[in-house]
Amino acid sequence: MKEYEAVRNSLIEMLEDLDDRLDKITHDVKEPLDRDFEEQATQQENDEVLDSLGNAARTEIALVKQAISRIDKGEYGLCEVCGEPIGEERLKAIPFSSMCIKCASQAGC
Repeated sequence: MKEYEAVRNSLIEMLEDLDDRLDKITHDVKEPLDRDFEEQATQQENDEVLDSLGNAARTEIALVKQAISRIDKGEYGLCEVCGEPIGEERLKAIPFSSMCIKCASQAGC
């Protein structure tokens, strides 16, 4: 775990940022809708965008938490499909990667 301590700290910072982003998104969703029909339509469109952003943040939070867990278990940096090491460049680009580039490509990720 020592070799990935800096990565773990970075992932924890990423997780805190994502949690803050999700809180802001959640607070920006307006309820109840305005009385004006046109304003209601605009609010609903905005809420749909915010909902999509919230779902993306939740997905990324789950991936980051899984990466932290893999570090804690000593499994970080190994592809969960084939067991081979995940390339260093891939981990730098996507620190919560759980698959090597070959397996991710085959899975369509």
